[in-house]
Amino acid sequence: MPKRAFRVAYDGRPYYGFQRQPDVPTAEGALFDALAKLDIYDETRHRPSGYAAAGRTDAGVFAVAQTVAFDCPEWCTPRAVNSELPGTVRAWAAADVPDEFHATHDASRREYTYHLYAPETGEEEYLTPEPYAAVDDDRARAALSALCGEHDFRNFTPDEKNTVRELSGSMRRDGEFLVLTLSAPGFARELVRRVLSLVRIVGSGAPMERIDHAFDADSLEGREGIPPAPASGLVLTGVDYPGVNFERDADAAETVREVFGASRVEGAVRARVCETVLDGTS
Repeated sequence: MPKRAFRVAYDGRPYYGFQRQPDVPTAEGALFDALAKLDIYDETRHRPSGYAAAGRTDAGVFAVAQTVAFDCPEWCTPRAVNSELPGTVRAWAAADVPDEFHATHDASRREYTYHLYAPETGEEEYLTPEPYAAVDDDRARAALSALCGEHDFRNFTPDEKNTVRELSGSMRRDGEFLVLTLSAPGFARELVRRVLSLVRIVGSGAPMERIDHAFDADSLEGREGIPPAPASGLVLTGVDYPGVNFERDADAAETVREVFGASRVEGAVRARVCETVLDGTS
């Protein structure tokens, strides 16, 4: 049976992360349930034959480029997979890959994008309640630059080994948001969210020495520790595989636009309602 790789988008809010867990809903669990209904599932291994995924994402994290690969018949297209998936998980592109392809090990680069609510200094006070203090762009950009490059990120992850990473990043302002993009061949657990948290901390006025201390100290605890940024702003936006060309399934991609377009409108309405309450109580 041939092997295919699929790009998968999902809304992370209903799920306790991507990776399947026994007692809570996950995006991978929803995918496995759909494939079992399509009879593309190995009951002895409790997963599709030849299955691997690009990586894990934390609870609440969204994705547009999560990538999974498994053995499947030729009729298994993104549209076929979506026929059994909930709207919060959508396959939207696919590629034929060699039998030896491994979605985890063959990825050469992973990219995350974070939408950080960070009004510039001087915004109205009610728009910047803690922990959403205003951020100075120049300080945030300097912090991100200092965090990029090859470092031992042992104080940015609960992992105890393989914590050296070479990180690239960029930042741009989009209204009240800073859009930060981080990429690396691979990421340790919570590394992205803790790096972004430290960018905010320094951008909000903490000394740049906090970054040096994070790299130099053997262990950070208490007030010196680096909390992970909220998961709600994070999206897995890219996973690269040299030589693999994904073909967009137009009909499947349209369902992504329908589902997430509706969520976008709901969010915009909720924001306007909150503004009305704020205005009415000021």
